[in-house]
Parts: sequence; C-alpha cells; structure tokens
Amino acid sequence: SSYSAALGFDAERVFSSASRNTTIEADAAGSISRGSADGANSVSYFDAGIAGQVDTYFRPNSKGAFWFGAASLDAEKDQEDFGSTVGVGLGYGRVVNATPMAKAIRLVEALRVQGALKSVPSTAAHQQIANIINNETAYKSKHGFDVYEQYWFADMEKALGQGQLGAGAIIKAYDVLTNEYFTTRKIGWKVQAGVGVELSRIDGEDGGDPTVTLAGEYHKPLNRKTQFSNEAELVTDYGDDNGYDFENVMTLTYELSDKIDWENSWTLTSVDSGVSGTDNTTNNYLSSAFSYELDNQLDLGLVATITDLDGADDLDTSLNFNVGYRLR
Repeated sequence: SSYSAALGFDAERVFSSASRNTTIEADAAGSISRGSADGANSVSYFDAGIAGQVDTYFRPNSKGAFWFGAASLDAEKDQEDFGSTVGVGLGYGRVVNATPMAKAIRLVEALRVQGALKSVPSTAAHQQIANIINNETAYKSKHGFDVYEQYWFADMEKALGQGQLGAGAIIKAYDVLTNEYFTTRKIGWKVQAGVGVELSRIDGEDGGDPTVTLAGEYHKPLNRKTQFSNEAELVTDYGDDNGYDFENVMTLTYELSDKIDWENSWTLTSVDSGVSGTDNTTNNYLSSAFSYELDNQLDLGLVATITDLDGADDLDTSLNFNVGYRLR
C-alpha cells in the first residue's frame, strides 16, 4: 500500500522595547512516503532551522535608523554538516505588532453585541485597552499567575469608561481573549543591508565565505479583517562561486468569521549556485487555505497548492486536509 504524511512546525517570538526589537524564528518540516509499486521503499526527509536578529535603534521609540546583528543555524537530512551564518548591518523603519489592537476591537464588538456597552469607545480607549492586553505578561509578573486576571480585566473596565460591566461581560471578555484565536497582525515596513560570513556550510564544504544581504518587509492591515504582508531577501555569496539566493513571500489573510480564516500565499524563489555551466532556477509556490479554529490551540485546515518548478513539464497541484496545534 502507498502512503504519504507530512509534519511541520514554525514559531516566531518578538521581544520589543523602546530601543530594541529582538526576533527569534524557528521552523522544521518532515515527510515520509511510499509508492504503490511492489517492493517500493519508504522515502523520508526533514529539515530544521533557527534564526535570530536584534535591531537596535539609534533613537528610542523611533521608526528610523537602526543597526542589527543576526545569526542562523540550519540542518537537513543526509547533509554532512550544519549550516551557520552571522552578520551585521544597518536598516531603516520599524514593524509593530498590531495583534493587541485586533483583540481590543473584537472585544469591544463582543461586548456591544451582548449589550454591555452603551456606546462605542473612543480610539484612545481602544488604544489603551490594546496596551493593557499587550501587557498581560507584566500583570502576571506583578500580581501572580493565579490572580492577575482580576487586575487585568479591572483595568480594561476602567479604560472603557462606562462603569462596571457586570459578571456576564467579564466572562465574555475572558472568553474572547482566552478561548478565541487571533491571526498575527503587523503594521509598518523596514529595509536593511548587511554583511556576514558563512561559518559552516550544510554541504560540508569549507565555510568562511563572505555574504551580502539585502532585505525588506511591508505589513498593513487593509481593514479590521484583512492582513497583507510581503517579505523579500537577497543573499549573495562571494566565495569561490559567486551565487545568490532570492526569496519573496507575499501573504493575504482574511478573517471570514471569529473562527474561520482564509490564508493565501505566494512564494517566489530564485537560486543561482554560481557554478560554471549551471543555470539559475526559479520556482513558484501558491497556496490557499481555509482554517477553522476548534479552540485557541487546535484547528482544521483545507489547503490547495500549486507548484511551478523550473524545468518541470506540468504544474504540481494538491488538495489536503490538515490538523494544526498551536503551542500558545
């Protein structure tokens, strides 16, 4: 009998302060399959990577110039070594996490539907509520994990400025902020340029090659239900073979309801190894997915993909069901 299975993991954590943004990203993917022919062997694959970058702004609380340091580590099945890089550079702009504001908007909408709010709070009140939501960790540290919520919700109640909400409204607020899932919202842009070095190569070849990196990203919530993002990076290797690796990822996410998201993405890659006699390869990956949140950690998905590989005669298409689990 034939079979095919795949498992993926990805995580991103951003720590922000007035003068610094620290981003840590990790991902892993694995698959195993076997064809239907008699005597066919199973084929498996996996890769994993972790990367981090620290942006330090010359002026605190600004969206202007910054310098950065970055590092990455990658591994892949059947490769001889880990791939590792370090780099430094300069950039301009800032990307801000807008998810707390999305939570504040949905919270106000839910309380309005329930009848707990007599009028729509001001923009300033929305911003104050978003700040309180964003500072949940600080409330846990100050008041303790077991009792912080009473202070957390009490401050939101004050920010709304419409008197005591009552037990029913507090329960509703708890349900929205604890049991409902929110897709990540970002706003802003930044560009950066840097130099680095490959400390080790995944194919086992000697490291030490210098690299130049150009990157940029743009994020904008088009409205309260739609998020657009685009991220691009060009890495040029100036070793024995001067090659490059370019990737552009464009995504558009639409919130059909509090439990259903429609996520679309287009990834374009172009790679030139720099080896004499080889051509660069350009690939396109399109996907469209409907995700239904069973709760704030578990979801079911229906994903359609189209893959256009350089040199392939036909497009590769697929339709898959998947189950996703969020660690937090």
